[in-house]
Amino acid sequence: MKIGILQFELEIPGAQSLKDKRRVVKSLKDRLHREHMVAVAEVGALEVWNRAMLGLVCVAADGAYLRSMMSRVVEKLGGLHDAALSGYSMDVLDAEQSLPETDENGEPLWTPSERRDALPEGEAA
Repeated sequence: MKIGILQFELEIPGAQSLKDKRRVVKSLKDRLHREHMVAVAEVGALEVWNRAMLGLVCVAADGAYLRSMMSRVVEKLGGLHDAALSGYSMDVLDAEQSLPETDENGEPLWTPSERRDALPEGEAA
């Protein structure tokens, strides 16, 4: 399983209030979800009325497919009428790849109770 992550920043020059910004952001989130079946959330600049930072996540078996789909989303973002794409970063992670157990100083990244494999069998996180 591959996980696609796209972070992007939008400038919203026509917004004069947070209400204007949220109208643009909600419309975009709904459209991306409907057309590409992705999850989108506003992840930064929450109280800035003319800028939005969003994160998009998608899952598939093929990383090339995810990159292609996220590239199409970036093209679509470049053609928005009420916002301008000011930057983005894209990555595809392999969910099968094991995560590091310690940080750069050798300290554990999580306690035993936080570890997913520490859950009793049959329980979900």
